Amino acid sequence: MRKLIIGIVFLLGLGLVADFGAAAYAEYRVSRELRAGASLDADPEVTFNGFPFLTQALGGKYEDVYIRATGVQSNIVGEVTVEADLRGVTVPFSDLVNGRVTELPVDKLDGRMGINATDLGKLLDIPDLQVSSPPADKSDGTGGSGGTGASTAGAIVLSGTVPVGPIDTAVSVQANLVLEGDQVKIVASNLYFGPEGEANFSIPAVLEPIVLGMFSYTIDPQSLPFNLKPSLVYAEGGRIVIEGSTENTVINLADLQNQ
Repeated sequence: MRKLIIGIVFLLGLGLVADFGAAAYAEYRVSRELRAGASLDADPEVTFNGFPFLTQALGGKYEDVYIRATGVQSNIVGEVTVEADLRGVTVPFSDLVNGRVTELPVDKLDGRMGINATDLGKLLDIPDLQVSSPPADKSDGTGGSGGTGASTAGAIVLSGTVPVGPIDTAVSVQANLVLEGDQVKIVASNLYFGPEGEANFSIPAVLEPIVLGMFSYTIDPQSLPFNLKPSLVYAEGGRIVIEGSTENTVINLADLQNQ
């Protein structure tokens, strides 16, 4: 009985090693295809979720494939981070291991594009720009609306050094992220003096609209990863994230670069 148990455990161990090994190789192949097809500078992160992997591979249907690529060149703003969750991916395992994957039919696709504060600062011409979230308590003056359309993330705080009259001064403003069609609007609505803010003085009322205009901008994403249309925008971890999703589509791996 002991030998039988040891034998079963040994076979299970071999099965696990084979399963993880096959998943790792598939991840490597897709990562290389993505790098080559999208002309990336580094291999993106690719993860096949779901267990066991070999069962999925035999059926040619994968529960969930996660892709993350950093430093993707964008025609919108500098470099961006691209993430995608592909659920219900259909592709023969032989195509994965032989490097013949150019398209992936998927049941559901969620994509995200993250713009960090540094690259957003280049758009606004504010090199030291910082992005943060105000307290949830709206009593601190963070509840302004600003702009038209539906705000999908409430208020954020933008901080940076800008010219106020003849003097370059650290300023913080409250801004809203607003999604209008395919455009993401950053609408600065008022000055911010809360705990996340850097401003420690009162800007003359006549200069306030000028300062707010320096922190306002319209981003035209054109398309998210794999030609998704934006449906949500929010601030997370010091960056702005634009999301979109679709169902029953076929994605081209080269489209990762088409921002």
